[in-house]
Amino acid sequence: MTLFIVFEGLDGSGKSTQARALFGRLRRKGRPALLTHEPGGTPLGEVLRRWLKSRRHLSPVAELSLFIAARAQLVNDVVGPALETGVTVVADRFAASTVAYQGYGRELGLGLVQELNQAATGGLTPDLTVLLDLPAEVALGRKDSPMADTFEAAPSEFHLRVRQGYLAQAAQDQNHWLILDATQPQRALSRQIWSKVQPLL
Repeated sequence: MTLFIVFEGLDGSGKSTQARALFGRLRRKGRPALLTHEPGGTPLGEVLRRWLKSRRHLSPVAELSLFIAARAQLVNDVVGPALETGVTVVADRFAASTVAYQGYGRELGLGLVQELNQAATGGLTPDLTVLLDLPAEVALGRKDSPMADTFEAAPSEFHLRVRQGYLAQAAQDQNHWLILDATQPQRALSRQIWSKVQPLL
């Protein structure tokens, strides 16, 4: 069975680490798998990633539009073809990030965000979304750096809204979301994730 598994969470939650760990485990088990990240994964996506991480004066709508453009290209060129050929796709962020960061964090209308997400993904939804949940202040502490990017440098109120956005989405679709306490050790998280993924394979 082909699976599409997405990792979500605040910056600093450990989602990239856990996405790589699951991808590696799948490969060691002989499972065809692909690891993607957003924004990125295509030439267009990588260009947009640099813009989005470094430009702090983009309007919220412009920011949203760039994320949507990167996602549309990734689904068209990478994720969609991989799933069609039976490859399990592990993604570091997907559409739920835009709902959380732009819909809740930037306080854009959720209707607009969801409509654009639908257009970018063609209705593709994850089989499982793993939310590595952290209090906003803990996540910010993990990423404290003088070189903070656009989102890491946002005020704490922004990150509180983003976390609220993630938890709201998870509450609406409990069958397809796994919420984990990201303050746990990495190995403990990896075991819990694998125990959820293994029966789906």
